[in-house]
Amino acid sequence: MSEATQPTAVNGAVVDAVTIANTKVLAEAPAMAMGSLYQTIGNSVAMAAANAVYAQQQANVSYQAATTLGVTKLFSQNK
Repeated sequence: MSEATQPTAVNGAVVDAVTIANTKVLAEAPAMAMGSLYQTIGNSVAMAAANAVYAQQQANVSYQAATTLGVTKLFSQNK
């Protein structure tokens, strides 16, 4: 049967360094999450604006075609 090992004392500076590193990571997490969220929202808004512009352009083509057809029919009527 082996003898139980005794806990080894750790230098306080090492404990402090690890604690500071962990605290830094935890402190930065909310800022990183909000930055990612803002980038996602910005991208979504930009895509929505691009889709709105595309839909407006397509609607304008349809309106122009309808207007051209209407004017053509008006001019082609016999009087």
